[in-house]
Amino acid sequence: MTSYRVTVPASTANLGPGFDALGMALGLHDVVEVTAIDHGLKIEVVDAGAGGVADVPTDESHLVARAIRRACAHWDVRPPGLHLRCRNAIPHARGLGSSAAAVVSGVAAGYALAGRPLDADALQLAAEFEGHADNAAASLLGGLVIAWSEHGRFRAERLEPHPGIRPVLAIPELRSSTDATRGLLPGAVPHADAAFTAGRAALAVHALTARPDLLLAATEDRLHQHYRAPALPESVALVDALRDNGIAAAVSGAGPTVLALTVDGRLPERADTRGFSLAELAIDLGGVKVEVR
Repeated sequence: MTSYRVTVPASTANLGPGFDALGMALGLHDVVEVTAIDHGLKIEVVDAGAGGVADVPTDESHLVARAIRRACAHWDVRPPGLHLRCRNAIPHARGLGSSAAAVVSGVAAGYALAGRPLDADALQLAAEFEGHADNAAASLLGGLVIAWSEHGRFRAERLEPHPGIRPVLAIPELRSSTDATRGLLPGAVPHADAAFTAGRAALAVHALTARPDLLLAATEDRLHQHYRAPALPESVALVDALRDNGIAAAVSGAGPTVLALTVDGRLPERADTRGFSLAELAIDLGGVKVEVR
């Protein structure tokens, strides 16, 4: 039977001030091989790096399987059975979009099984799983994305990031829960902080696409990061230390990974990165890729 290989990139979201709105795809990939079989569900999960497999289910609750089922149902296609082989390289619960990547890979596989090209509904199906589209849009489209919702629909526009930006990720062993860190955010913020962050988010789009020399100012945030500091003290401390040394740094998504947007792929030696693994990752420009096997 026909098999498909789906390759999907990790992502970093928010990029400082762009809370739930800005995302960027990264050159770290999960690979899912999907085959329609006669009956049942068989899932193999392989750890290809720091992805972690101990806590990954291998039944219908697996995110990739759920997303395949959702995409197939969208096209009124019901494969009798599925065999999935998931090669995880994106670290789980670290703020690198592992859940969104799993959902996007499943949606893309479901479209392939239905014989359909990816379209705007693919983003809608993927984003519905998390309730926001920044990570999903980045994994789906690649590059830099602006995501929003309008009349109950998730939408995104892809932009070309400046080629001189070289992201460096500081990834701790500590895991973080998006739900837990969102729970630390207040129901309201001062008007001055909202206005400040709106201006910085607009500047971030310009800096990320055309003026990387403005990234330090453009990645300032008063909307979410320091409210999350009690859950991510080491990460926020590293962000502050890097920024004090002139590096445009932010918490990646819900953390605890720290994103540094550099022009040379290096962090200053005086920044204390003990407890973090450093990885320079390219910006993935292609997004999810589906190949017939």
